[in-house]
Amino acid sequence: MSEAVLGIIGGSGIYDLPGLTELREERIASPWGEASDALRIGRLGKTKVVFLARHGRGHVLPPSEINYRANIDVLKRAGVTDLVSLSACGSYKSELYPGLFVLVDQFVDRTAKRVSSFFGKGCVAHVSLAHPVGPGLQARLAEAATAEEVPFVRNGTLVTMEGPQFSTYAESLTYKNLGYDLIGMTAMPEAKLAREAEITYATVAMVTDYDCWHPEQSSVDVASVIAVLHDNAEKARRLVARLAADFPAEREPCPAGSHNALDNAIITPAEFRDPALLAKLDAVAGRVLKPAA
Repeated sequence: MSEAVLGIIGGSGIYDLPGLTELREERIASPWGEASDALRIGRLGKTKVVFLARHGRGHVLPPSEINYRANIDVLKRAGVTDLVSLSACGSYKSELYPGLFVLVDQFVDRTAKRVSSFFGKGCVAHVSLAHPVGPGLQARLAEAATAEEVPFVRNGTLVTMEGPQFSTYAESLTYKNLGYDLIGMTAMPEAKLAREAEITYATVAMVTDYDCWHPEQSSVDVASVIAVLHDNAEKARRLVARLAADFPAEREPCPAGSHNALDNAIITPAEFRDPALLAKLDAVAGRVLKPAA
């Protein structure tokens, strides 16, 4: 397998990753447009790490104006094999309290405005997304959280809403009654695109609030969220540092198949594929689109 390169996408409250050595910033051009920010590339211990601020430094991009395709594309071009998303979220269960980290394993996509695939007219592909999170990467996150004494639970379903507004009371009750655990605004289409790019993906959902369903808590607002974000950010940095310290030197095969997700995904025969689209797919799908030697 290839060298393991750990990617970190920092969500609300996480716009930098202190502790990187051999640090450099790089803006990588993407045929899908402009990424959220320059990549910060360096090492944590022996592990190569690539950091991207999802909303840009200064939090200038709302959830639906993030160029998710460009973000995943530039991370792929930077060599990222394993990607950890750090995301603030609301909770639908009393036991999932503000300050707790949830290692999500399932997503529900309730967004409507976002482009969710690199593929399209001229080259159609269907990847499996039954298990969108890499089990091995999630297990390593659990080990790192345990070692750092960061409170966490494994598994859970996160519903992604369009935003940027928070939920109505009716929406909050609906998602809670459907059995979902968490709500956020950015996991989709990020997880879908990571799978198409054959990057192993995992989410650390950092609980900041109870949305607006909780009878004993006030409705969520930015001020209350920011109060929790600061503490969550410190724990997230410790978690990532420990994860990197124990990360393997070479990429490990993913039990969910993210490392070879495109092997049988492209359905358009070679003679019907659009050369212009293929050129844009050079990083994402180059492994399977390159002519046989």
